[in-house]
Amino acid sequence: MKIETFRYDNRIVRAFAIATVIWGLVGMSAGLLAAIQLFWPEANLSLQFVSFGRLRPLHTNAVIFAFVGNGMFMGIYYSLQRLCKARMFSDALSWINFWGWNAIIVAAAVTLPLGLTTSKEYAELEWPIDIAIALIWVAFTVNLLGTIIRRREKHLYVAIWFYIATALTVAVLHIVNSLEMPAGPFKSYSVYAGVQDALVQWWYGHNAVAFFLTTPYLGLMYYFLPKAANRPVFSYRLSIIHFWALIFLYIWAGPHHLLYTALPDWAQSLGMVFSVMLVAPSWGGMLNGLLTLRGAWDKVRQDPMLKFMVVAVTAYGMATLEGPMLSIKSVNSLSHYTDWTIAHVHTGALGWNGFMTFSMLYYLFPRLYRTSLYSVKLANWHFWLGLLGIMFYAVPMYWAGVTQGLMWKQFTKDGFLQYPNFLETVLQIVPMYRLRAIGGSLYILGTAIGAYNLYKTAKSGVFEPDTEARAASLADDPQAPAEKGHRWLESKPVLLTVLATVAVAIGGLVEIIPMFLIKHNVPTLSSVKPYTPLEVLGRDIYIREGCVGCHSQMIRPFRSETERYGEYSKAGEFVFDHPFLWGSKRTGPDLHREGGKYPDAWHYNHMENPRSTSPGSIMPPYPWLLTQNLETNALPSRLSALRKIGVPYPAGFENGPAQKDLAAQAKKIVANLRIGSISNAPPDSEIIGLIAYLQRLGTDIKTAPKTAEGPPTAAPATASNLNPGR
Repeated sequence: MKIETFRYDNRIVRAFAIATVIWGLVGMSAGLLAAIQLFWPEANLSLQFVSFGRLRPLHTNAVIFAFVGNGMFMGIYYSLQRLCKARMFSDALSWINFWGWNAIIVAAAVTLPLGLTTSKEYAELEWPIDIAIALIWVAFTVNLLGTIIRRREKHLYVAIWFYIATALTVAVLHIVNSLEMPAGPFKSYSVYAGVQDALVQWWYGHNAVAFFLTTPYLGLMYYFLPKAANRPVFSYRLSIIHFWALIFLYIWAGPHHLLYTALPDWAQSLGMVFSVMLVAPSWGGMLNGLLTLRGAWDKVRQDPMLKFMVVAVTAYGMATLEGPMLSIKSVNSLSHYTDWTIAHVHTGALGWNGFMTFSMLYYLFPRLYRTSLYSVKLANWHFWLGLLGIMFYAVPMYWAGVTQGLMWKQFTKDGFLQYPNFLETVLQIVPMYRLRAIGGSLYILGTAIGAYNLYKTAKSGVFEPDTEARAASLADDPQAPAEKGHRWLESKPVLLTVLATVAVAIGGLVEIIPMFLIKHNVPTLSSVKPYTPLEVLGRDIYIREGCVGCHSQMIRPFRSETERYGEYSKAGEFVFDHPFLWGSKRTGPDLHREGGKYPDAWHYNHMENPRSTSPGSIMPPYPWLLTQNLETNALPSRLSALRKIGVPYPAGFENGPAQKDLAAQAKKIVANLRIGSISNAPPDSEIIGLIAYLQRLGTDIKTAPKTAEGPPTAAPATASNLNPGR
């Protein structure tokens, strides 16, 4: 048997490790600023580039794709080489992966504050960046599979199964959800509309959590936890069940984000059922991790790396029990659109992904620099500050979420809404937002201490760019006994990859294909017409400013919602919505029946200074909308793009008639503003387009008139006249 000498590439691991630490501090700091803005609107600074609506997607992208993404690549590039006993397939592809991925993150950091966004959750980046993501992901996947093919270890360890599922599934999710029609260098419209767009987006959104934040980190858990504890994985059979059950069931669960919406009930029910079933494989993986530490608890108490790991795996178990619980319709009716969801998400993000990443960093730096950790004491400070930060974050948000859900649904003994004004709920939970910011500050302080500790560790050692290793070449031993079952499959990477792809594809195909082939799933309404040119530009401004991050456009068929907002939302009302804007969080009231509810002047004043119309509102002001001009020169390309994806604008409409239509509608709004004592509004200002869009919402179908939640002008803040607002 031939023994070969080779070298593991540590340079690429170090590069991703450093990027992980830097982007972690950046992304968390953006999140802390956004948290402060929610109880102190002045922190928006009246600057459009740091307003909450633009900062929130920057925070989520920086934490998910920059911090966790770089951490994922760091762990995979380190562990895969050692599991396969082979250097990465291509050093060039490794560095293309690193520089390309981080260039994409820089592009996101530039474009999102500029308002260049698709508004789709976890997929906000515009079409040129989407193409770059696909290309870089292909480079990573080729490098991953190439390394597996040239391995010197016959059987694929469980961690590699999860890496393969991650690489293939993320590629499919990203490509399908990012199909869009360009309408300019950094503007596009989703090719899907309304209900179809919602289903595809949350098929992607939920499974981005599943296959970007979960499966790769489970693979890393299966590698780093046994290594650090110096113990074998508790159960080989349980790891098999965990892997196959998880990747098959996860892909079905996306519709649980759309319960009680206009999505067909069969799709909602499928999402709920498969979400509940996910408890079994998720907890199987958690128990497999924790039980690996049997007999090693003394080491856990002494080793900060294992402390982080134990809390991470526990947080994974908590989040994957709570997720299925929130997918049960009766629970979801209370929790959805509230801060309960925020608490749930951050239990996973801060506990599972954050602590798992810190654990890997503490494991890798001493080994990369051939030294010991600079300070165990500082690592323990990091651990306890991070854990305390999670508690101060999650507990207030759970409290806030339950408070919101109960207040929204509360009726008096006479059958009227107990709290008809949305702002009453907002004011009630502001103290919880302050506590959340304290928790975030503690977590970031711990991260900064950890970064310093890692820096000092690196300075105290000498970096080893390549680690020499020796192993026998991979060759079938004719004397080896025949293998059966999964053990045999582990020696066939191509077949395992194909089977994993099939397991993942089934759920998505079953849910998505009927939505496009069965016409009655998305009924049409003859009264629903395309948006006017001015409304198109106004909707684009609404998307640019991130309004969907705080306001939903989906009234569910609950009495508490129809009493508060008006007639529940119908699937046919969204057939021209590219993209859909149903939202996932109500920091402000639902806007689907906003049209005609207030005069144009109220909206003007509300955007200039929300507290002039809604005393106590936490919504930021948008003064730039009053001075910036509408992008009328972009109108032809946008209308043309919308026509190509199915919006029935007449041929040639964008070449002349559209501008006349826009001018006529703008003139009417300016006249209405004069009636409201606003005489200085230019007809080509952005506020005019936004008002046009807001006044259109929900007016395509006739509904019974609802009493406004407050007067259209400023009034004293009393319990009986608080106006809607954040």
